[in-house]
Amino acid sequence: MSGGPARPETLDAAMITAWIRHTAELVAADAERLTRLDAAIGDGDHGLNLDRGFTAAVAALPGEPDPPGRTLITAGRALVSKTGGASGPLYGTALRRAGKAFGDATEVDAALLGRALRAAVDGVQELGQAAEGDKTMVDALAPAAAAYETALAAGGDLPSCVRAAAEAAGKGAEATVPMTARKGRASYLGARSAGHLDPGAASTVLILRALADVVGEAAG
Repeated sequence: MSGGPARPETLDAAMITAWIRHTAELVAADAERLTRLDAAIGDGDHGLNLDRGFTAAVAALPGEPDPPGRTLITAGRALVSKTGGASGPLYGTALRRAGKAFGDATEVDAALLGRALRAAVDGVQELGQAAEGDKTMVDALAPAAAAYETALAAGGDLPSCVRAAAEAAGKGAEATVPMTARKGRASYLGARSAGHLDPGAASTVLILRALADVVGEAAG
């Protein structure tokens, strides 16, 4: 991780790499829980699939960090190729759209990260055709992007904006519990899908939490 200033104003290539690595750690540690959540309303393989995908994403990272955008695109491609089910294409799209939003920037400031999060939401919604309330990962990702934008508009710095996004993702995921699924395999259960935390929303929380951890650690 970068030995940056006490309050980091930007994400550099090393921090983006640390984000992917830390996400892989959190997913691996939580893989069994994610799979149990998926077993209740889905295929029962979400944790194992995502663990495999992020392990591949870490393996695909270059020895010397690429620019932030290129790093996310590389990780996204690995997720698509190694993660089974719908989650691979969805998370891969999210990372690739965010990476494209970064462009060739070598330092990602708070405003650029906000645009990248919004691009990730748009990409996931275009691919999955899901909206908030459908009981999917969008119910965590979209509130996270919105909370980030709100914090940024209020003058928040990078650490506070990222923290707001992670907290909103957690609340968004919890809000899926009483929902009836309208997308994916869980929708086949109809009203019986209510009462369960959506596994995609739960794993989205881990990704946002990993980002908050990396930025928070840099902030000291």
